[in-house]
Amino acid sequence: MATDMNILLFCCNGFEMMEFAPFYDVAGWAKSEYNYDVQIDICGFDYKIKSAFGNAEITADKIISEVKVADYDAIAIPGGDYVYGYFSEAYDERFLALIKEFNEYNKIIASVCVGALPVGKSGALVGRNATTYHLLDGYRQKELAEFGATIINKPVVIDNNIITSYCPQTAPTVAFKLMELLIGEEKVNVIKQGMGY
Repeated sequence: MATDMNILLFCCNGFEMMEFAPFYDVAGWAKSEYNYDVQIDICGFDYKIKSAFGNAEITADKIISEVKVADYDAIAIPGGDYVYGYFSEAYDERFLALIKEFNEYNKIIASVCVGALPVGKSGALVGRNATTYHLLDGYRQKELAEFGATIINKPVVIDNNIITSYCPQTAPTVAFKLMELLIGEEKVNVIKQGMGY
């Protein structure tokens, strides 16, 4: 299994902390507790990224203009809340181009909840299985279908290099699955045990 796995954790303004934290913590446990060669870089359009539901914010390691896709093995995309402006950045052409480039190089793309929508809008899900937020009459799934995805109403859907999921509750599952694709099931089971899963 390859070493020095690098993950770009891309957060748009209005991202949800519950969907961000599992990626960050699972990668943190992998590196800090078990010395697995995993690096995670937080990225956004600005160095200060505001979360949904209040005044919490995180600090990015780099901004989108500094990203070189060749430096990364995967991109992780937490979903967010439209009330807090999530889609104004999630649908920005620069972000869509970044997702498209990750897909063109067959790098892993892991999204949680409505994080699948910019993946769909980028064109990466045309003719592929995917899911997104499934409640409230499935209107977000209908949006994703309009981008050409075949909707599978399951908690987590994997189609080749792309992982999508349907609500915040699925975030740890997606984070572990992303890590499994990068460093293998055996190492991920060690991390899971250490984290109490």
